[in-house]
Amino acid sequence: MLPWERLGEAIAPDGVRLELRRRGHEYRIWAGGVELMSNEDEPSSRSLADLGCAHLEGGSPRVLVGGLGMGFTLRAALDRVGPRGVVEIAELVPEVVTWNEGPLGALADHPLRDARTELHVGDVRARIASGTERYDAILLDVDNGPIRVAHESNDALYSGRGIDAAWSALRPGGVLGVWSLADHAGFTARLQRRGFEVHVHRVFGSRKGRGREHVIWIARRPLAQRPSSARKHTRS
Repeated sequence: MLPWERLGEAIAPDGVRLELRRRGHEYRIWAGGVELMSNEDEPSSRSLADLGCAHLEGGSPRVLVGGLGMGFTLRAALDRVGPRGVVEIAELVPEVVTWNEGPLGALADHPLRDARTELHVGDVRARIASGTERYDAILLDVDNGPIRVAHESNDALYSGRGIDAAWSALRPGGVLGVWSLADHAGFTARLQRRGFEVHVHRVFGSRKGRGREHVIWIARRPLAQRPSSARKHTRS
């Protein structure tokens, strides 16, 4: 068996060490000694965008993707928004961008080179807070999802306040899509308490259509005004 080759490393803002490794045609990113993602996870990463952008119908949609990873979610979102759409990608770690411009680029057909891509190196929370009713979809492929985070700072994305911020950033009828390594009933309830219409999807993580299932939440902001009871939940 071929040995793993380390192609790069980085230190995230919270001090966690990231490593990019390759063995033959397989690529993996590790965080703090734990596998964070692999190019074998391509189907579930693409499914996040396929499900989260399924409601888009022409026009000039604007989609925000949180977490570049290996570029699969970004590529699938670009495939969905049409020629006049825009996909903003927020990536916290500059080296991950460099990896996608280099050895990882061909895996998803170089989505960073697409003219419809707007790259923001920084926290996706800053993009979510950048404007009210700005996005038609927000897709979070950050860390391991709400079930378990490698970076403690990502907890805020999945908190009640984080969900409230996403609601405000979405246009009526817009969708918040969240990828996770596993299910989290408490997160489903948290979304529902804040007025989202929630559907939970289970998708295979492997290209071979088997193995461990991943979970994707599709939470739609209704066209109607948010219920006052939902607005009262600000902490949980």
